Amino acid sequence: METLTICPTSTATILACQKIAKTFKENIYELSSVRKEWDPEYATSLNVWIDDTIEKHYSNTLSALQEERYRQWHEVMVAALQHLKVLRASIKIDFKKDKQFMNDFFEKTGYNEYFSDAKNGDHLSLYKFLKAFAANLDEGTRQKIVDKGTMDSLFDKIMVCANRVNEFEDCFVALEGEAQLDNYGKNEVASIYSTIQDICRVAIAYYQFDAKLRNNFNYYKVLVNL
Repeated sequence: METLTICPTSTATILACQKIAKTFKENIYELSSVRKEWDPEYATSLNVWIDDTIEKHYSNTLSALQEERYRQWHEVMVAALQHLKVLRASIKIDFKKDKQFMNDFFEKTGYNEYFSDAKNGDHLSLYKFLKAFAANLDEGTRQKIVDKGTMDSLFDKIMVCANRVNEFEDCFVALEGEAQLDNYGKNEVASIYSTIQDICRVAIAYYQFDAKLRNNFNYYKVLVNL
């Protein structure tokens, strides 16, 4: 699994960690052969740790996120991130000989500031990313990218998502509230994320030839399927 930079106050991050921890516990008898500390007691304590942290710091937000409207919001954000990732990959290919244009584009449209946190489940950063992208994309830049081979419809898809997030402003107000998480809470969630990341690295290698289980330990795939 690629190295990730955690947004420690992200509800999506802690939910993805919870889901992976449950998968880990379900497969602990097989995985216990991989590392000395991996045993049923360890898997149980990891799940208790995560559940207790969610109860302490996220209970109010989680009750809201179970509503259907919040599920729709999550789907919009997942789609937006996918489109932005595809665009980034295309630009890196098409403009690898024009580093200045590529760097200027990533700076101007919010990639440099928001992409790292957004791709790790921080929907608030993704919201700000979409806003910056829509506000700073000019027609000349768009056409230059399209002329190199990127489909113009990709920009349309991103702009649709950027417009749709306005329908879910209250969701982002809830996430802004998470910023009040104290330093103890932030450190606790960061520690959980780091632990889950290490488990995923080893489990993905172990399940190299089992696509279903490998995907269940792929942080990004778990995240987008919450």
